[in-house]
Amino acid sequence: MTIDDMRNDLSIKGRNGISFLLSASVIWLIITIIFMQSIEIAQKNIWMLFSTGLMFPLSVGISYVLKAEWKFNNNALGNLGLYLNLAQIIYFPILFWSMLKSPYDAIMIFAIITGAHFFTYGWLYHAKPYYIAAPVIAISMMFLGLYTNADNLWLIPFFMAAFLLILTIALNMDYRKTRERM
Repeated sequence: MTIDDMRNDLSIKGRNGISFLLSASVIWLIITIIFMQSIEIAQKNIWMLFSTGLMFPLSVGISYVLKAEWKFNNNALGNLGLYLNLAQIIYFPILFWSMLKSPYDAIMIFAIITGAHFFTYGWLYHAKPYYIAAPVIAISMMFLGLYTNADNLWLIPFFMAAFLLILTIALNMDYRKTRERM
């Protein structure tokens, strides 16, 4: 099996990772609700981080409903998805710094990190929508963060959820094309 065959196998069996994106969409909607509350920004940021704990169990549940694999035991590239996701955590010191020194910017930084980390999944799943979405999300979140005041920070996670849903639709279309070719 060639590398491209393994990538296509991941794309088909894992449905381009859309179960994780749907889970992330739910989490970013939860974060939107958190940022709509009239509580201190430090509390919002802490609840934002806590809400990410839902990611794995929600993704596994959505994978089950979609009949998509989330764990690839018979594909040599299967563990690479985990490593690519863990690479995102390396950027968390920047997020923690912002939570302490510039707490109103933490949501923007978290959205930029999340969006940018999708780029490598374009290669893994052999799916162009990831290549397009990563810079679009990262740059859009930066501009949104630059021009959003403290009272409207909820717009950042709201638009992040919207971008994730659009990416999910694009990846589902890509998945269907890949499946037809196979």
